[in-house]
Amino acid sequence: MGRSNAALNEDSAAESYDATTTTKTHFDSETETDEDRVPATNNSPFVEGEKVLAYFKKTIYEAKVIKVEYLLKDWRYFLHYTGWNKSWDEWVTVDRLMKFTPENLEKQKAMKKLDADNKSIKLGRATQIKPRSSNVPRGKKRKADSVIKEKGAVPSEKLVNLQIPPTLKKQLVDDCEFITHLGKLVKLPRNPNVDEILKNYLDYRSKKDGMVADSLKEILKGIHCYFDKALPVMLLYKSERQQYEDTVGDDASPSSVYGAEHLLRLFVKLPELLFYANIEEETLLELQQKLVDFLKFLQKNQGLFFLSTYHVAEDVETSTNNQDN
Repeated sequence: MGRSNAALNEDSAAESYDATTTTKTHFDSETETDEDRVPATNNSPFVEGEKVLAYFKKTIYEAKVIKVEYLLKDWRYFLHYTGWNKSWDEWVTVDRLMKFTPENLEKQKAMKKLDADNKSIKLGRATQIKPRSSNVPRGKKRKADSVIKEKGAVPSEKLVNLQIPPTLKKQLVDDCEFITHLGKLVKLPRNPNVDEILKNYLDYRSKKDGMVADSLKEILKGIHCYFDKALPVMLLYKSERQQYEDTVGDDASPSSVYGAEHLLRLFVKLPELLFYANIEEETLLELQQKLVDFLKFLQKNQGLFFLSTYHVAEDVETSTNNQDN
């Protein structure tokens, strides 16, 4: 009986200790909850409706804070990127954001310039293709060209699929016929030129969409850059080279002299050029959609942008008018 009472007393003491411990733990828990209480929104580094600069994949974009919340001891912000579709809206943490200040805007410009320079380097590598030499005997030249083509061929499934509209395909055929068989040339300078066509497309998208996304501006800059670099290398027929030398001086760019006829030739070469530019798949898909839309714009304005006839070039032998790729 005495042992039973002792055991009972020990059990009671243990229960009492457990209760005390439980109470203490509960109290500590309540104390931690008080410490973790959500702070007032005015303590947040950024507020709803604020214009900010946000990092996204090593690029800085303008954005607007739509919502603010405090979760797991961190501030989180729901952003809408200015000029972008709402499908890109996302939650980000404070480390992705910067205040919209002149200093940070300069930082954004510097990063954009660096990115553009990197793209230009890739573009330069992609377009460093030397014209074929005419000093090789005809038979051997054909064989050598065949080998080069075989080694450098890119599988079609790895290329961007740019569906050129049927009427523009016919334009390409007529373009080839005028130059290689009829001995004619595109009269230069063209009006509108490539620069003006790109600007017209930008204005068209702006009126249609109510705004112009930064991504579209970058794509049009890319087309402009590709055209200027690619034209003397791969967009001219042999009989056009002298005209190029006579017309495009050191102070003029091809895009300010040539027009839709040569711009359309670029789109035949673009899939292979883009392959060598090593663009991310997601970006490439968006780019493909934008390029197809631009081709539709060219088709819609075909009568305005393209010449219906070329002028006769002097001292041109049509038998030697082979395309210089």
